[in-house]
Amino acid sequence: MKNGLRELRTAGALSQVDVAAALGVSRQTIIAIETGRYSPSLPLAFRLARFFHTTVDDLFDASEEVEVG
Repeated sequence: MKNGLRELRTAGALSQVDVAAALGVSRQTIIAIETGRYSPSLPLAFRLARFFHTTVDDLFDASEEVEVG
């Protein structure tokens, strides 16, 4: 899933380690989210959005998700 995590992180002069530590996840988790290899759980998505003072909708682009049904 596409997201703006890297852009927000670098705009705030934060390292992946900084974000991971603040959210209680591993640096590898932040890397995987930034590269789109991992879609975070809903609670983690909300924590990320709250941390960057944005919304989940603004942080993540779900337009490429597969239609269900």
